[in-house]
Amino acid sequence: MFTDKIILVTGGTGGLGRAVSLAFLEQGANLIVTWRNDTELAALKDAAGALASRIDAIEANVADPAVIDQLFKGIIAKHGRLDAMVNTVGGFGGGSPMWETPVEALDRMLDVNLRVGFLLSGAAARAMLKQGNGAIVNIASKAGLSHPAGLATYSASKAAAIAMIDSLAADLLGTGVRANSVLPDIIDTEVNRKAMPNANFAKWPKPEAIAKVILFLCSDDASLIHGASIPVYGH
Repeated sequence: MFTDKIILVTGGTGGLGRAVSLAFLEQGANLIVTWRNDTELAALKDAAGALASRIDAIEANVADPAVIDQLFKGIIAKHGRLDAMVNTVGGFGGGSPMWETPVEALDRMLDVNLRVGFLLSGAAARAMLKQGNGAIVNIASKAGLSHPAGLATYSASKAAAIAMIDSLAADLLGTGVRANSVLPDIIDTEVNRKAMPNANFAKWPKPEAIAKVILFLCSDDASLIHGASIPVYGH
């Protein structure tokens, strides 16, 4: 499905990012991943096995506009194009009512869940507009729509991320470049299991299942899906 396609997965070594990266590799993609954690990168390469030769791993702080500018310039210089960009970078914070939440918590959620997606999606759009095609997928959250108690800053950042991609999609209408959001509930990752050991893990969506949805959105089969927010809530 993605043979010889150039795919960027930001945060591509994390809990969801690794599953997305492996799924693209299995479908023949030439993969670029951004990473910040040595252990996670080693785990991705180990899981990829012989396919690891098609991973171009770039250590990058994607909250820095200058770093993002260099990242995309490097991709285009090396490959001549970018077929899809999936942003899996994000963070979680919450657990207290809004009146007990420091403003620093809001700043952090907006940085990792909104600002990073704004910078990456904008850079991807600029690159893809020049070639007249491409797919952008940003990972938001069910909390961006449901707004649970104790998660004011997280929910606000994810709701803003959904609105941002909706507006980007409107900007891109008719250009051949598509933008969509994916909205998971709590993802079944090792980090989340450790954080919530008494939860019913069976109800959480698996990273591999979410990856299949993301790959579909990046494929030619999803050419009519643009400006959508796709729920992947689990059972």
